[in-house]
Amino acid sequence: MDKDALNSTPWFFCGIGGSGMLPLALILRGMGAQVAGSDRSRDSGRTPEKFAWLESLGFELFPQDGSGMRDGAQILVASAAVEDSVPEVLRARELGCARMSRAELLSTLFNAAPARIAVGGTSGKSTVTGMAGWIMTQAGRDPTIMNGAVMKNFVAPDAPFASARVGAGGVFVSEVDESDGSIALYNPTVAVLNNVSLDHKSLEELRELFGDFLRRADVAAVNIDDAESAALVGRARRVVTFGLNSEQADIGVVAGSIVETPTTIGATLIDRRDGATYALALCVPGRHNLANALAALAATDAAGVALTQGVAAIESFTGLARRFDIVGTSGSGITVIDDFGHNPDKVSATLHTLKAHPGRILAFFQPHGYGPLRQMGHELAQTFARLLTSEDQVILCDPVYFGGTVDRTQGSQRIVDLIGDRARYIPARDDVAAYLAQEARPGDRIVVMGARDDTLTLFAKNLLEQIG
Repeated sequence: MDKDALNSTPWFFCGIGGSGMLPLALILRGMGAQVAGSDRSRDSGRTPEKFAWLESLGFELFPQDGSGMRDGAQILVASAAVEDSVPEVLRARELGCARMSRAELLSTLFNAAPARIAVGGTSGKSTVTGMAGWIMTQAGRDPTIMNGAVMKNFVAPDAPFASARVGAGGVFVSEVDESDGSIALYNPTVAVLNNVSLDHKSLEELRELFGDFLRRADVAAVNIDDAESAALVGRARRVVTFGLNSEQADIGVVAGSIVETPTTIGATLIDRRDGATYALALCVPGRHNLANALAALAATDAAGVALTQGVAAIESFTGLARRFDIVGTSGSGITVIDDFGHNPDKVSATLHTLKAHPGRILAFFQPHGYGPLRQMGHELAQTFARLLTSEDQVILCDPVYFGGTVDRTQGSQRIVDLIGDRARYIPARDDVAAYLAQEARPGDRIVVMGARDDTLTLFAKNLLEQIG
């Protein structure tokens, strides 16, 4: 679809406030298109400030009752998970409107860009995308960035939900999703593979998807610390490898040089292709973020940004909302952290970061759906049981459920039983807040974990106030 056709088409986003839909709607409108939408979160009064902001930008918003679908020329953008019974889908069918999935539209825009950096992998995609996008911005490449999380570096009074950036430099940086198989739609110049592990698909399916992803790119940046990713290196046409631990990585870390604090991490990087070293100091914590930085530096190096310039830029990267986001510390010394951890890898990275420093952990985990809980519940339970000590606690409430026909027979109680004594099941989230406020003591770190629910951030902020 050329730019004139794109701009002359009226677009309607079903679920426009979602973490994947919102940045795509922002990019489409930033390119000059006419965009409207609906969202059941808006209808139920959730995160009203987000939808007020969208309206202030000129988006026309409707109740999710089909009233926004008014013309057969409209294209309905809806994820594959949107059921046929949703009013917009029914009305679009009556009008004869075309329908595109989020991934189909994003890949169309992405593949049209002259230079394309696609960030894939089970975990770390959003952070690496934000880091690479920031490096490209600081390098003067004026990129368009599509992210699944708010990038703090781009937040401004007129952009409080900056999960996207629209640039004119011909560079498109985007995270790409393997969970629905849509990663197969993208044709990157640079493909980043962070890791491969169990999430929404079997390992056999993931190996095929990620292998093909690397093969389609001009050059791949691959994490060779991760055995599954390293095994796919041979599928790439050309490769730049990175890793914290491997002495074979093209871009790596000098042994013994890592220095951590509760809020930062630094190390001496080495480019083994020429032997050059670089002092790196990140203002985000955790070894996983150091690994994410290596991924972003490898990607931007492959895209033509010198490592010297990349290292200087990434040091001012301030992180993403809901990625180990420190909400604050109470007067009594209790710290509340808002985090996107929702699969075994992400939960493990967060707990490892917390365990690197003293203090009891109170982890509140809200599962992001009944289906994912069935798929990865056993591995999640193992992660909590392995990394939490007897003094720590993990509390699970019921999974996120926004309606529909999903099987709800297996819930959070099963996971709590698998974890054991340090786990507690409290069905209602409000009751979890009351429990945590009563249970927390000076020096504790409370981490609020989960995905697909923007109100978790408000929960974390309110919890900090409640603790006082």
